[in-house]
Amino acid sequence: MNLSIETLPESQRKQKPEGKSLSFGSLFSDHMFTMEYDKGTGWHDPKIIPYQNFSFDPAAMVFHYGQAIFEGLKAYRGEDNAIYLFRPKDNLARMNVSAARICMPTFDVDEMFEYLQTLLRTEVDWVPNAKGASLYIRPTMIATEAGLGVRPAKKYLFFIILTPVGAYYPEGFNPVKIFVTDKYVRSVPGGVGTAKTAGNYAASIMAAVEAQQQGFTQVLWLDAVHRKYIEEVGTMNIFFVIGDEIITPPLGGSILAGITRDSVIQLLKDWGRKVVERPITIDEVFAAGATGNLREVFGTGTAAVISPVGSLHYKNDDCLVNGGTTGEIAQQLFTALQDIQYGRQPESHGWVVKL
Repeated sequence: MNLSIETLPESQRKQKPEGKSLSFGSLFSDHMFTMEYDKGTGWHDPKIIPYQNFSFDPAAMVFHYGQAIFEGLKAYRGEDNAIYLFRPKDNLARMNVSAARICMPTFDVDEMFEYLQTLLRTEVDWVPNAKGASLYIRPTMIATEAGLGVRPAKKYLFFIILTPVGAYYPEGFNPVKIFVTDKYVRSVPGGVGTAKTAGNYAASIMAAVEAQQQGFTQVLWLDAVHRKYIEEVGTMNIFFVIGDEIITPPLGGSILAGITRDSVIQLLKDWGRKVVERPITIDEVFAAGATGNLREVFGTGTAAVISPVGSLHYKNDDCLVNGGTTGEIAQQLFTALQDIQYGRQPESHGWVVKL
C-alpha cells in the first residue's frame, strides 16, 4: 500500500520538552499514523498525518463491545545519536495475537514495521536524549463500525501515537511497594488475559486505586480459581529470587506474554542463572521471606524495564525484600537491558534494530 504523508509546517509544531522534566504519557508528538479496515476490502489508506482528534459515531462498536487492543514499545536515542528499537516486530506480532483473540483483523508485521519506521523518521526529533528517557510508541486498534449487536465489527481503525517519556514510576529505578489482592482478579483461564486488550486494564483500575490509597505503587494479582497462585503485577510480569532459583509464573493462558519477560529469561540463561517457570503461591513467597531465602523480587515490562520490589503486603502482613533495597540481579538486568536498548553494548539475539 502507498503511504500518504502530510506534515505540519515547522511553525506549527510543538516545542519539545526538556528531557529532565518528562513524565509518562502526558505529551504527544506532532504526527501520528492511521490505517483503516473494511470487511471485504481489507486494510487501506495508510497515512502519516498531524496529530489530531478522531470523530466517531456514538454507535461505534468499540464503545459498546470493547473491541480495543494496543501495544507498547520504545525508541531509544543512543550516545552516538542513532535511534534504536528493541524487539519491535515481536511487539507487532503480539498485537496480532491480541487481535485474533478479540476477533479483530490481523496485519502484515513487516509492512506495519515499515510504516512505523517512517513515522519515527518523521518524528525523530521527539526521541529525547536525556538519560533514561525514551520515545514510547503506542499502536492501537479499535472497532469503528456504527451498529449495535454483539458480533465482530466490520470496520476498524489502526493508529500509532508517540509520547516522549521519563521513568514510569515516580520512584524511578528504586524499590516499589506492592499490594497483593485476593479480593479482585485480573483474568481467568480461557479468558483474555493473554491479549493486550483495553478491558483488562479497565478491570484492574479499582484494585490499583485502592492500593494507591493505602500507599502502594501497584497490585500483584493472584489466580482467579484458587486465589493463591501468583500471576502478574498490573503493569509487569514478576520474578522471585528464592535461594539459587529465579522463579516466574508460567504462561498458562491468563498472563500476558511480556517481551521484556522473555528477554530477561534469555539473559539470565545466557549468564548461567537457574531460571524456572512454574506455579508459585503467595504463601510460598512469604514463607521464603520469613526464612531469609527470598533474596529479590522484581517486575519486568516495557514501561518500567526492570522494577525492583522492596516490599509485599498481603492480608495485613508485610514481607520486606532485600532490606527494602534494590537487589544485585535486578540491577544487573536493568543495566544490561538499558545498555542493549540504547546501543551501548552488542547483543547476540537479534533484538535491536537501528533506525
